[in-house]
Amino acid sequence: MAKTLELIFDFGSPNAYLTLKVLPELLDRTGADLIITPCLLGGIFKATGNKAPMIQYADAPAKMAYEHLEMQRFIAKHGLTKYRLNPHFPVNTLAIMRGAIVADDEGNLDDYVEAVNRAMWEDGLKMDDPEVIAAFLSANGFDGPALLARTQEPEIKAKLVANTEAAVARGVFGIPTFFVGEEMFFGKDRLAQVEEALGR
Repeated sequence: MAKTLELIFDFGSPNAYLTLKVLPELLDRTGADLIITPCLLGGIFKATGNKAPMIQYADAPAKMAYEHLEMQRFIAKHGLTKYRLNPHFPVNTLAIMRGAIVADDEGNLDDYVEAVNRAMWEDGLKMDDPEVIAAFLSANGFDGPALLARTQEPEIKAKLVANTEAAVARGVFGIPTFFVGEEMFFGKDRLAQVEEALGR
């Protein structure tokens, strides 16, 4: 059976974007398949008492500055020159994460994640505005209005909640989180450990 790497994912995390940019090479080296599990980061924070770094370290500017330095090192190491901090950050990702559940249901989650990540972290679009979301999706191979309409279906809403609750029950407190089997790893800086686990 092929090895699998599960990624607990929300578009609201710039580190999740950066992670997905470097994962293809890791997957090639390990022969692993990637499973993306859409969850709501805000729901994870609420359930676990965790906070976004910009809030968590608001009273520790040196810590926040170091977090920024580490991100810049990662970007430079991997040549991720298209990355831009979204000018509307933090963006409410509820609609686009429900959209990820729709895309998963329709069999095109990978394409959806790639496109919306680009909108969020390269193009700097306001991806909590329904008109912006619909227009972007329609310009990128999706039926934007139809997809957005499906985000209001009770089953779609319930699936995102269920995914989020299941992640919290497994010990997830932030994003990106990875699972190799039942072994959990948090953050893009753990990718070497993830690769080791996949190689065992």
